[in-house]
Amino acid sequence: MRAVVVALGKIGLPLAVAIAQAGHEVVGCDIDPDVVALINSAREPFPGEAGLQDALSRLVPAGRLRAVTDTTGAVAEGPELVVAVPPLMVDEQARPDFRILDAVVDDIGQGLQRGTVVSVETTLPVGTIRNRIAPRLAELSGLRPEQDFHAVHSPERVYSGRIFRDLATYPKIIGGLSDAGVARAVELYSSFLDVEVRALGSVEAAELTKLAETTYRDVNIALANEFARYADRIGVDVNEVIDAANSQPFSHVHRPGIAVGGHCIPVYPRFYLAGDPQAQLPAASRRVNEGMPAYAIELLAGELSGGVAGARVVILGVTYRGDVKETAFSGAFPVARELRERGAHAFASDPLYSAAELSALGFEPWDGTPVDAAIVQADHAGYAELRPRDVPGARVLIDGRGIVDIAPWRAAGVTIRRLGAS
Repeated sequence: MRAVVVALGKIGLPLAVAIAQAGHEVVGCDIDPDVVALINSAREPFPGEAGLQDALSRLVPAGRLRAVTDTTGAVAEGPELVVAVPPLMVDEQARPDFRILDAVVDDIGQGLQRGTVVSVETTLPVGTIRNRIAPRLAELSGLRPEQDFHAVHSPERVYSGRIFRDLATYPKIIGGLSDAGVARAVELYSSFLDVEVRALGSVEAAELTKLAETTYRDVNIALANEFARYADRIGVDVNEVIDAANSQPFSHVHRPGIAVGGHCIPVYPRFYLAGDPQAQLPAASRRVNEGMPAYAIELLAGELSGGVAGARVVILGVTYRGDVKETAFSGAFPVARELRERGAHAFASDPLYSAAELSALGFEPWDGTPVDAAIVQADHAGYAELRPRDVPGARVLIDGRGIVDIAPWRAAGVTIRRLGAS
């Protein structure tokens, strides 16, 4: 098989590698010439993906994988499969901005040949393939959808940092506009994946599958956060409660936390709601989870005499996820905003970011001078070893991720609060 993978980011490049490792010829396309140059020199353009550098070192010299900036030209060579994984950008309210996706679709459509399957793996609002992407491909190529070419959706189901493992673990979901298109896509994906490639009856079913996965997690986390807030009111440890509840096989309660961040969990429920605006649980869950940063500040205000006005507070960790240098929808932003609105002096510190990088993100970098309080926002593994000497002057610590060792803080006379664990 000849395949083209468009958008060589943290999802697209490992996918291109996975196809090439199965013995196929792969052309990767990206608009960034630096990314293309790095790949063609067999160097990973971003760190942290297990096995990626080793695979590039083998596949690129062997001629199995090459990168180009000309998507239209690569697609015009007539590959059997084109996989597109461009980001679907969103605004601060997680409303989709289709400009990048549309540009990629246009590049593909201008080179599209008969017999090609175009698979979009980007998570999409329901109806995007049928009503937006397939008609545009047909318009630009002059080809007939589901007769001359096929358009399918196969939502990515991987986690950054462990993509190759996830590709080898979870069933691959495929939905299309016709039975023939789905069957052909299943055949092509099965040629490079060893897991089940599962055909769904329609492209809408495939689009909804990813939204269902992620919306479920958001709803579950919101429920855990509701439990945590109630546990604070009645004086019990919510984590003990959750552990006890989950000790039987019908309960799978997630963990509470100061924020739900990232490219997926805070975003895709909004995609779902765009198609089903009458849905009540996803909307309520978004409100609960988006309210947790303010709740953490309420806990802090209750422990500082006089509240947070005038207090010097350092936010520890600005990433949305521990030990991953990503800030998409990170809780650090609303935490900092809430502190400032209440009159506090908010600082930020993160072992993954320099002072200049923190400033560029809109935070005031902490220089290590004494503060009144600290808020652990990211669950970096190193914070498990955090000690009072690391945050001089702090009288209160809000552990928003349940990662800090409580004992040394209490021994030093510091008030420490966890969500749902008074």
